Amino acid sequence: MTPPSPALVELAHAYGVATEYHDWKGRHVLVEDEAVGEVLAALGVDATDPAAALQRRRDEPWRRMLPACVVAVAGDARHVPVHVDHGDPVEVWVELEQGGRREDLAQVDRWVPPYDLEGRVVGEATFALPADLPLGYHTLRARSVGNEAAAHLIVTPAWLGLPERLGDGAAWGFAAQLYSVRSRSSWGVGDLADLADLGVWSAGLGADYLLVNPLHAAEPSAPMEPSPYLPSSRRFFNPLYLRVERIPEYADLPPADRARVDRLAADLHTALDEADVIDRDTAWTAKREALGLIHAVRRAPGREDDLQAFRRREGSALRDYATWCVLAEQHGLDYRDWPEPLQQVDSPEVAAFVADHEDDVAFAEWLQWLLDEQLQHAQTRAVSAGMRLGTMHDLAVGVHPGGADAWRLRSTYAEGIGVGAPPDAYNQQGQDWSQPPWQPTALEAAGYAPFRDLIGAVLRHAGGVRVDHVIGLFRLWWVPSGRTADQGTYVRYDHEALIGVLALEAARAGAVVVGEDLGVVEPSARDYLRSRGILGTSILWFERDSNGNPLPAEKWRELCMASVTTHDLPPTAGFLAGDHVRLRHDLGLLTRSLEEEVAADDEERETWLAEVRNRGLLADGADVEETVLALHEYLTLTPSRLRCVALTDAVGDRRTQNQPGTVDEYPNWRVPLSGPDQRPLLLEDVLGSERAAALAEAVREGR
Repeated sequence: MTPPSPALVELAHAYGVATEYHDWKGRHVLVEDEAVGEVLAALGVDATDPAAALQRRRDEPWRRMLPACVVAVAGDARHVPVHVDHGDPVEVWVELEQGGRREDLAQVDRWVPPYDLEGRVVGEATFALPADLPLGYHTLRARSVGNEAAAHLIVTPAWLGLPERLGDGAAWGFAAQLYSVRSRSSWGVGDLADLADLGVWSAGLGADYLLVNPLHAAEPSAPMEPSPYLPSSRRFFNPLYLRVERIPEYADLPPADRARVDRLAADLHTALDEADVIDRDTAWTAKREALGLIHAVRRAPGREDDLQAFRRREGSALRDYATWCVLAEQHGLDYRDWPEPLQQVDSPEVAAFVADHEDDVAFAEWLQWLLDEQLQHAQTRAVSAGMRLGTMHDLAVGVHPGGADAWRLRSTYAEGIGVGAPPDAYNQQGQDWSQPPWQPTALEAAGYAPFRDLIGAVLRHAGGVRVDHVIGLFRLWWVPSGRTADQGTYVRYDHEALIGVLALEAARAGAVVVGEDLGVVEPSARDYLRSRGILGTSILWFERDSNGNPLPAEKWRELCMASVTTHDLPPTAGFLAGDHVRLRHDLGLLTRSLEEEVAADDEERETWLAEVRNRGLLADGADVEETVLALHEYLTLTPSRLRCVALTDAVGDRRTQNQPGTVDEYPNWRVPLSGPDQRPLLLEDVLGSERAAALAEAVREGR
């Protein structure tokens, strides 16, 4: 391995690229210079002459009158540099999002030496933003000797925290993989009508939220990616989750079409209700045909007006997404394999395609409108039933490299890079999720609009959002194409900007934000999240003190969502049996022998069970159900404001939903909700489960 030269190190650091780091065992690791160069190339940096590239980097801010984007915290003093020809006068003002101007920006008495920019002498004037600017997305403008410039100005809340309606105590909720929770009425896959019923049932047990897997849009035709964490688009939702019979126009189908839709549903129930796998492709193929028949039904004037209002609100993003769906059906599901002219969203060839396929594009837009309706219905029912938050969505880290978002927002993504994670205790070979990362400078130039839009969409009909791998807002593990997952490096982002936008959108929605901050995490990142009122995540098995002992309940974080398990581990019944260790051994994911891993796992698990016994919550000889109950009762001893119960634990399931580090080696994201006997359960079984009710009571009441 060749370590980076000092000149390359300096250049890399100027772009936020790490050239060294400490791994999960605390070992110092140097990144290969070739990997550093490949990451810089993905950032648009030619590193063949590091000194020249570094000089270009230093010149960049002096070429602009204003920064591309300024992100401020409400109430804090924030100074903005303005660059003009040395000695020229300049005026600066703010145009507010809701209208009006603020011209009371004062120039700060701050001397900055003039800068020689290729023979042009550039001066820097410093202006102070008013501390009482309202929250929102504004425009900062400057004028000097006939030249004008504009910059995005985002004013974010200093603190988010929990909504007032939660009060001062703790709240709890269920976490469910919605697709796995099938009912007798859903078409082989749990859907939004099931979400509504599950929410009402949960509210009746005292729950305040229902956390579901990402419902992001997948491919418009088979084969559909099973992982909800590798979507085609995070901005839009997956029509697979629609309940066909809940669409108002279903009632107005002509008799022959109604019979066809009902036959499609009946055949699916016969094929999939007893299946021990979630078959998205079969379910979507049938549902897609049924939706096509319903789309042909004439809508009432009021509903047509509502559809057109939705289209106007969603704008070009919806149009581009729908266009990708139609293109993908005709040219393949990965835009990188399309004819070159169609790979550019704004090309004349794409415009001509849309003109020739207007009805198909309108159909894809209509599906998103229906999803908006059914998501709203599920949220309304949950809140009406007594939930104080309602639906909590999960936000995936990224998108498929050939999907809709990567196509329509191509300039904001880095190409030739996959996002992943370095090796850790549970994924000892590292992970490459194949998702393209945001290009930091492009995202800044866009005023973080793509990120803002997807957060706003996720929270439109929700009381909260869980941000998967929230540390990715600080730094992401970039893996250059052709390299293994352990051969990547970290790239830093402007976390103050990204978390500020996240908090602003959540504040506008009255929602809570939970960051999944597990794995290799810098302590300063957790401190920053806490300072902005973003909740963390605490998993019982992972909560340990500096000596490796179980962290006593009283020392857990208050501002967090606490749970016993997570979707990347087996349900608690399976974890107690060590299923995860044997599964990883069978899949070749261990770096130690099976015997060593089993012994270590048994020892670590037993330390936690001993802690729970010492609190008087677990008797010697307790069975699995009693142990699961006791572990959840332990959560009630912590100060954590949110407590979370996996629905799999509530019904006694033990099968792993996802095994990180695998794709097709294990049926990830295709395992139906099952009971202790590993036979699939339907939602109707869950709603009458005494076991689930008992676990809910334990978390609600404590011991």
